[in-house]
Amino acid sequence: MRVLAMAATTLVALATLVSPAHAAGTPVYRYEIIDRANSWLTANNGVRVPYDQNRKWTDGYRMDCSGYASMAARLPKDPDAPNTQALITSTYTFAITMTDLKRGDLVIDAIGDGNNRHVVIFDRWTDSTRRAYFAYEQRGDWGTDWRSRTYGLEANSEYKPRRLHNVIDK
Repeated sequence: MRVLAMAATTLVALATLVSPAHAAGTPVYRYEIIDRANSWLTANNGVRVPYDQNRKWTDGYRMDCSGYASMAARLPKDPDAPNTQALITSTYTFAITMTDLKRGDLVIDAIGDGNNRHVVIFDRWTDSTRRAYFAYEQRGDWGTDWRSRTYGLEANSEYKPRRLHNVIDK
């Protein structure tokens, strides 16, 4: 009986190391995050999904930047979908450096009100100098976009690089 108790304790400890309790969202591969982000560029009858902080797209995700990032990363839908401030917490992500960015990582500005906060999905560096990168984003007055960004690369930037807990590194 004592051996079984010790074995159970060991299994619980190992399970905690393998799947942290704070991880949220369905496991997702990096290529899936990019594919899902890319899908909103043409999801609206061949054109981008429009931006709207108060509406949901046909897949149930908010049509704003954090709803878009949640959709791409297979995070919860509304009413439990994280906003930009929640995405920067340890529930969903952890801090990395800009030089550590990989496809599907997030670059987040969680400071300010709902009109100033923003999140983009890192795709790749524009070139070997790493002075800019391509990112997917859902932005006001435009909708879904894929373009070159420098968020987080400027001195004293409020944008911080974050890695999702539920991402699978393949």
